[in-house]
Amino acid sequence: MAEPRNRCLSPQEISRRLERHGVQPTAQRIAICQYVLCEAEHPTADDIKQWADKNFPKMSRATVYNTVNTLIEAGLLREFRFPHDSKTVYDDNISDHYHFLDETTGEIIDIDGKDIEIKLRNEQRFIVKNAEVLLRGKLVKKKGV
Repeated sequence: MAEPRNRCLSPQEISRRLERHGVQPTAQRIAICQYVLCEAEHPTADDIKQWADKNFPKMSRATVYNTVNTLIEAGLLREFRFPHDSKTVYDDNISDHYHFLDETTGEIIDIDGKDIEIKLRNEQRFIVKNAEVLLRGKLVKKKGV
């Protein structure tokens, strides 16, 4: 499985990262990045808005959506829609990876792309840019436990 995040970026590091990706580091963007890059695991827009309501009062839903879309366009977030839920989830893991859904808890867990092999039998018919895989089941044991 992909490594769990064990980092948290300071506001200054987030600001520099945004600037490197051509994004103006506003206070709202830095706050949302602090949440999606450091605290949340696969949040929805509703999750981000609830966090903002508690931690950054008066941030509008439009600001949340605009910021998330800006982060996606800049390559800092990816968006996923999974068949088990109608909501879009956002992922700061932009490397090639797959997902496991623990059907007991609803937790979505990243799985490193090196841990799964997908192979087409008739490869010359397709040029594959990306594969989105959702494995479902029950998490038996957390990594490192």
